[in-house]
Amino acid sequence: MQSRRDHLIDTALRLFYTGGFTATGIDKILAEAGVAKMTLYKHFRSKDDLILAVLQRRDEQFRGWLTGEMEKASKDPEERLLAMFDALGAWFAGRAFKGLGFSGCAFINASSEFAEQSHPAHRAAAEHKLRIVEYLERLCAQAGAKEPGALAEQLALLKEGAIATAHVRGMPEAASLAKDMARNLIAAATAR
Repeated sequence: MQSRRDHLIDTALRLFYTGGFTATGIDKILAEAGVAKMTLYKHFRSKDDLILAVLQRRDEQFRGWLTGEMEKASKDPEERLLAMFDALGAWFAGRAFKGLGFSGCAFINASSEFAEQSHPAHRAAAEHKLRIVEYLERLCAQAGAKEPGALAEQLALLKEGAIATAHVRGMPEAASLAKDMARNLIAAATAR
């Protein structure tokens, strides 16, 4: 059975993800979670603390899902890198996270709502993005890229562009377009 704290985090994650961090009030979260205000404040000192817990949960959830999809696709590091875009395509189509669908990237959303780079939510978003790049860099090194850090950053840019395009323009096919570009980048970076 899920703890009340976890239930609050999961409820807030769904509501923040679909409705926005600042636009979603505590009363709505409490009503949806079916808990009293006292329960919320037993676990979180403020809405900001809840937001940080939500971002931490989403980071773990998203990275676990993405790396899992990439790793089960192939043992070959180049194929794993390309599989990232197949996973994104499933997410854009609403098939990746039960009950959440696709409402853009929670971390892009958080960084735009909390634009000051020193804000804890903005920092949490930046840390999430950095962890993804670090994972990609390890795969790029395994694939034999001459400059794994540079290739990882390029692939991360394609990933972020695909996410923004899928969300803003309603173009789920952005994942496959980005995959085609990624294939060319990987081939050039690993050419012997």
